Amino acid sequence: MQTNLAPEFQGTADGLAAEAILRKCVHCGFCTATCPTYQLLGDELDGPRGRIYLMKQVFEGAQPTRATQQHLDRCLTCRNCESTCPSGVDYGRLVDIGRKVVDAKVPRPATEKAVRWLLKEGLTSPAFGPAMKLGQLVRGLLPETLKNKVPAKQDAGRWPTATHARQVLMLAGCVQPAMMPNINSATARVLDAAGIQTVVAPEAGCCGAVKFHLNDQDGGTAQMRANIDAWWPHVEAGVEAIVMNASGCGVTVKEYGHILQHDPAYAAKAARISALTKDLSELLPALVPVLQPKLAQKPEANKVIGFHPPCTLQHGQKLKGGVETHLAALGFTVQVARNESHLCCGSAGTYSVLNPELAYQLRDRKLGHLNELQPAVIASANIGCITHLQSGTATPVRHWIELLDDALAA
Repeated sequence: MQTNLAPEFQGTADGLAAEAILRKCVHCGFCTATCPTYQLLGDELDGPRGRIYLMKQVFEGAQPTRATQQHLDRCLTCRNCESTCPSGVDYGRLVDIGRKVVDAKVPRPATEKAVRWLLKEGLTSPAFGPAMKLGQLVRGLLPETLKNKVPAKQDAGRWPTATHARQVLMLAGCVQPAMMPNINSATARVLDAAGIQTVVAPEAGCCGAVKFHLNDQDGGTAQMRANIDAWWPHVEAGVEAIVMNASGCGVTVKEYGHILQHDPAYAAKAARISALTKDLSELLPALVPVLQPKLAQKPEANKVIGFHPPCTLQHGQKLKGGVETHLAALGFTVQVARNESHLCCGSAGTYSVLNPELAYQLRDRKLGHLNELQPAVIASANIGCITHLQSGTATPVRHWIELLDDALAA
């Protein structure tokens, strides 16, 4: 697709990046078939091809409107379209640039600005933990919309104290320690059983995704630099990997190298951090033979685990099938939905707060397909997906590492 950049974008980093991405697009429309919002709304402008057309117009000098902004807002950034695209269009990167440009030109209503500010500042604030504890204390009194975002209080369990020669860093996350602390401790226990010590750098905070994707890209990159500073002494000391048990954080940290490529002080370090970063599932091939003889109890074959692979895992990180394959090798009965396993569940970071109507439609559609498996438990690999899915079902929804941890401890 040819584009003629408007003078204001010529020679700029955003303009050049957008032009390079747009050039790859052949406007074939394959992406519309796998776009969740296009599936629900049937509007070309609520699919990747239409949004690309809108962004192209803006980069060529057209004045964006509130409608342009809303069509871009309704994108989940699930990147399913990237998995479908035969031309390799980096749609996720393009829409980040497009949203930034459009937001600079189209003022948002005051209430909308306030909600977005509360999300980007509140979710990444040290005050989030105490606020979540308070919410859990009065959870039964909360209206349904708030209760859906406040999971029941969870015991973190013990953190292993053994030291091992092999060490990995783990990002605790901005909301996970308060909402579902057992995910982190279960990760540490499973790795401990495999002879690997999990180290957490207390100074590391949010991966930067929340602010970055809410168009506070300066705030997001500041958090990325702070994490690199927190992790760097451990990197120099020889940790073998930076492990992510939240696939949404994983896809972001793996892109630090790209996002900070023009930062002279951080470009090389960011590239090193991205190269060291692994989703927890990427450790499974080496863990399976070590953990297999340590399983305290063979998983019950008749108990089906319905696995929902997050978009950030299968489309963002391009990791598909690993969790199911390797858990099956450990004796678990794991199945993905027979239909639309590639589609987003509607969580998508802050999306379910900002676009609840679409998010809940996608949640119920996803749960309908998963329930056809008659699962004893639903598993996923990202706290946002877990919380969102759990709000719509009585079936337990857990991180897959917790199920492995239970099997080792049984």
